Amino acid sequence: MRAAIHLPQKRPVDAVMATRRAESFGKRSIKSASKGQALRLAIAMTDLTTLEGKDSPEKVRALCRKAISPAPALDAELRERGRAPIPSVAAVCVYPTLVRTAREALAGSGVKVASVATGFPSGQFPLEVRLDDTRRAVDDGADEIDMVISRGAFLAGEYARVADEIAAIREACGPAHLKVILETGELETLDAVRHASDIAIAAALACGPAADGEVFIKTSTGKVTPAATMPVVLVMLEAIRDAYRATGVRIGMKPAGGIRTAKAAIAQLVMVQETLGPEWLTPALFRFGASTLLNDLLRQIAKLEHGGYAARDDFAEA
Repeated sequence: MRAAIHLPQKRPVDAVMATRRAESFGKRSIKSASKGQALRLAIAMTDLTTLEGKDSPEKVRALCRKAISPAPALDAELRERGRAPIPSVAAVCVYPTLVRTAREALAGSGVKVASVATGFPSGQFPLEVRLDDTRRAVDDGADEIDMVISRGAFLAGEYARVADEIAAIREACGPAHLKVILETGELETLDAVRHASDIAIAAALACGPAADGEVFIKTSTGKVTPAATMPVVLVMLEAIRDAYRATGVRIGMKPAGGIRTAKAAIAQLVMVQETLGPEWLTPALFRFGASTLLNDLLRQIAKLEHGGYAARDDFAEA
């Protein structure tokens, strides 16, 4: 049974200090051995996504093949040299109508099936439609649901409505994990990002005990800019840190949108390490929603092995 949702107080954010601290994480010097480990970890944390009107079953199957084996030729070379192999990605994220296709293509691989639901990307559908959208995706085999909050309601100050909807959708998820998308590019300020993060966490946890990683907060749909900027992600990580101190539950984090290079991904990992600790450096608690990132991660691994960059088209697009 759902507990009463206690709406959190607003916590003002020092935007200047948050920006300055966030920028510092991109200036860390990382040795080659550590960089190789970080690149593989980032791949294992990536959610490959296709969310277009022209999505088809064959496109999803191709994406699933890449998710399971991102670079077969490079992987074979690494194995011959006794190097660590290229891991599979964490999940493939698709629209609900293609969940069954992804489930079949990923069977036995360990790669999760994620699905956007709840009237993605606008979140402007009636709640019953969004709940039905969620249930259908889970019934078809989704392991994870990426939902969008009602940004219009949030910006209008209807915080109780936003919280109630998040709690209802988490209940509709049943055994599936929930990622709550804030669409930070529409929230306008870091103060609003922090408040939305706190509301999302409180609402999701009001549905009963949660194991670590059953609930994530996520920056963006990938349809709005700016998206996963370093200051925004830092503010969300700090909300997760404070929630862990208060509840003992580790909430997951998913920056999505605008992370295109290995350098940017590693800076995010450094920020997670220094804000939350090494326990969060696992796909169970941290994800990248950045399909275009994967090929740059692979190119950087190839560079460490060969001493020079691979061509951009050496790794096939899904």
